[in-house]
Amino acid sequence: METPNRAQSQDQLIGDLRLVIENAEELLKNTDHYTSDLYQNARAKLALALEAANEELARFEDAQLERMMAATRAANERYCDRTGEQRILRAFH
Repeated sequence: METPNRAQSQDQLIGDLRLVIENAEELLKNTDHYTSDLYQNARAKLALALEAANEELARFEDAQLERMMAATRAANERYCDRTGEQRILRAFH
């Protein structure tokens, strides 16, 4: 089971990664008018790194969602939530 500090750290990591990705996307967008080979090579490397970061972020978010769903299922079983309403209320509690 996750501790609140670990969950908060993971949330912070995901938030930080989103911010880095947003900044990198903005940098790519704002430097597209530079045509020298040096800039174009750097932009190509950044684009590859950005693609990898987006894939990693998707994996983090999928794993976080799966953990949340598993925790909700476990709570539903523990508290014998039988109706959909009970399960939804437990998920948002």
